[in-house]
Amino acid sequence: MRFKNNRNLDLLWGIFLCTIFFSPSIWALPNVTPASTDNLKVYLEQITGQQGYRNYKNTQELQRVSAWIKEQMRLFGIPCQYQNYSVNGLGYRNVVCTLTAGHADKVIVGAHYDVFGEQQGADDNASGVAGVIETARILAQQKSQLAHNIEFVFYTLQEPPFFKTEQMGSYVHAKSVQAQKEQIRGVYILEMIGYYDENLVQQYPAGLKWVYPSHGNFIAAVSNLQSYELGAKYCQAMQILNRLECQRLATPSFVSAMEFSDHVNYRKFGIPALMITDTASFRNKHYHTKGDTLKTLNVGKMASVVDGLVYSLMVQSD
Repeated sequence: MRFKNNRNLDLLWGIFLCTIFFSPSIWALPNVTPASTDNLKVYLEQITGQQGYRNYKNTQELQRVSAWIKEQMRLFGIPCQYQNYSVNGLGYRNVVCTLTAGHADKVIVGAHYDVFGEQQGADDNASGVAGVIETARILAQQKSQLAHNIEFVFYTLQEPPFFKTEQMGSYVHAKSVQAQKEQIRGVYILEMIGYYDENLVQQYPAGLKWVYPSHGNFIAAVSNLQSYELGAKYCQAMQILNRLECQRLATPSFVSAMEFSDHVNYRKFGIPALMITDTASFRNKHYHTKGDTLKTLNVGKMASVVDGLVYSLMVQSD
């Protein structure tokens, strides 16, 4: 995570205003298939693999993972295309998959599949990719009930040295859909959703520890004012499910509070985007280390995160 200074008062004021003026209404959850922990485990094993690290230097491993994702989505009946581009003479690709439900508008759900350095990257971000894939499996079964088309996007080159550059896969994709922004109802980014700790391990930037829990046993929905409704609906679904606590962090558009993932690139083009996260380095001591392995993940709680996303997408009919 990357936080800027001189914004804590604005941040807390924004959270206060959002709490007062944007309380969502209560809605019933649809009856859909729950996320499968067995499926999530299989996805995680396939993504992390045994053939080297999926960093920007290992294009062969990145291609293996992206090809596997495309084939897995095909098995769900969701067609995919590669979004190819070159950086420093090497080829990279996003995987863009469309679940068409006969609507004019769409929602984007995404996660990055590359890692930083030489590590497994189980939480960062195999967990997010697995979550998107399981979300796709469930929604494909509910295609006739969807209120919007769903575009599932798997990004490359999110990690340094490309972070905050136009070479990020999410920037490439966001730029490609900017002309459609009036038809995009929102973007959901899954960025590290697998690490939890009931102990008082949660850390925050200065000022936030008085507002949010000290335990590390919750999922966070990070939005700005433009995307507040996305976070409100997601946390409401999680509250109704009553399996995993959800905390909303909503900041005004002039406050750059959390900038460490792909959602920021959509905001650059005026598209509302939400990040769903376990808060990364503010909780997970294994962040960007070789300790970020599958054995540190709580797959049951990952399944709850997916269920919340599925339900919040199913009720976006307004």
